[in-house]
Amino acid sequence: MRSFHHICIFLLALVVFSCDDRLGGFGGPVYDREGNLAIDREIIADYLETAPYDSLYRIHDPSGVVIIVEEEGEGSRPTSGNVVYTDYTGYLLDGTVFDSNQEDVARENDIYDEDRNYDIFSFFLDLPASQGGAIEGFSLGFKRLRSGAKATIIIPSPYGYQDNENVLRVPANSVLVFDVEFLGMD
Repeated sequence: MRSFHHICIFLLALVVFSCDDRLGGFGGPVYDREGNLAIDREIIADYLETAPYDSLYRIHDPSGVVIIVEEEGEGSRPTSGNVVYTDYTGYLLDGTVFDSNQEDVARENDIYDEDRNYDIFSFFLDLPASQGGAIEGFSLGFKRLRSGAKATIIIPSPYGYQDNENVLRVPANSVLVFDVEFLGMD
């Protein structure tokens, strides 16, 4: 009987500790999405006060993603599951280019990789990168654009690479800026 009580106490403790929302599945901390989003909203607001964008209009999505439309497209807006085709250049708030699908931009910014194909980037809207999608901020931004648009999409870290320290040239919890040309969709 004593053994049964010990097992019950052990199982109860296991349930209580496994429900702690501050810990991840393996005992590590859970990513603080809301906390990082609040910090990034302030960083983005400060950035936009001095950033020299010539735009038709700006969209402040409720998610925290900001879309600065520089040239309006004439096509329709994509919906979940559409394949989006785009050229893009990604950079940090300090102007450091970390990625581009355009070879000339990659060469100009010393990030050229001879093993990479510099083709039009395509992704499925609203799917994770592991399933043919892109970072969540891309989907949030492109949903607000018409095919043919040129824009800048500013993405808070929770919709980018979060606290991932393994993304080449992107520090953990970085706000990302992408200049995009929306080339079309299927």
